[in-house]
Amino acid sequence: MRLILSFLLLAHGVAHLPGFLVAWNLASFPDLPYRTTVFGTVDVGIPGARLLGVGWLLSAVVFIALAATVALRSDVPLVVLPLALGFSAVLCVAAWPEARFGFVANSLIAAMMVAGERYGFV
Repeated sequence: MRLILSFLLLAHGVAHLPGFLVAWNLASFPDLPYRTTVFGTVDVGIPGARLLGVGWLLSAVVFIALAATVALRSDVPLVVLPLALGFSAVLCVAAWPEARFGFVANSLIAAMMVAGERYGFV
């Protein structure tokens, strides 16, 4: 179960990278258009879009580091995980509807985290 959680954290971290790439115009994806609006209608301009992109990158790094922590059974406490999930959820809502699957992934990871703490596999 621990390895499944680690894989989900890694995959979720990698899934955050397109948000950074698109926000900084480093790549384009057909299902992820470049835009300067968040939460549907709030225009944050190019600087705001780039700041949001930095958020996507930071979140990717944190999830990948957490994946390694879980996989290696490191003694590092996972108190960062709920914060990372919350931050990721805000990013997903800001980029709705394109990031809706990320919101589902956050919920799945949160459920696994709770189960892992309860049954001691994390």
